[in-house]
Amino acid sequence: IGNYDNCSFNINGEGTFRGNENSNPTLGEKGKNHSEKETQISVIFESKNESAILKALQENHPYEEVAYEIVTTENIHQNIGMGMIGELSSEMDEKEFLLYLKKTMKTDCVRHSNLINKKIKKVAVLGGSGSFAISNAKRAGADAYVSADFKYHEFFKAENSILLADIGHYESEQFTKNLLVDYLTKKFSNFAVILSEKSTNPIYYI
Repeated sequence: IGNYDNCSFNINGEGTFRGNENSNPTLGEKGKNHSEKETQISVIFESKNESAILKALQENHPYEEVAYEIVTTENIHQNIGMGMIGELSSEMDEKEFLLYLKKTMKTDCVRHSNLINKKIKKVAVLGGSGSFAISNAKRAGADAYVSADFKYHEFFKAENSILLADIGHYESEQFTKNLLVDYLTKKFSNFAVILSEKSTNPIYYI
């Protein structure tokens, strides 16, 4: 959590159970109620590690059947996220911003929510399908949220408080490979990095 790891919380208590005729209990006898002093251990982990943690739990716990529960937390990871947020050097009118976005991102089409005559200064961005983060952009106080693959009803989520701009999936990710090449080149100066010039965008406009 933030700057801390190995975070856990333990509760001592008494567990009760009764195994059926097909059970092979480590403690107690099948068909009989049994109670045992146990410790409930609560740990916090990133969701990407869930499969590995459950595998380790199953392999190391002495019981035939392991009781566990997984609860998601609302703790915000302070160091990573799916998107980014920043501010323009100077604020823009909505139409001016959308035209600037269209030109800069080299897209033939920008789908956007209702214009509300709001100045654009703080902008949230997320490459690829980003409709799931509309509420996050709003909570962060963004004037505009730039992403892709918004569905029809999702534009209503703007609720006259933010400008939603869908610039296209490919268009929102097209510069990522350049950033990766720059990063890898700086990190591994003796490593050959080849940048593909091939476009993989399957969508065309007429």
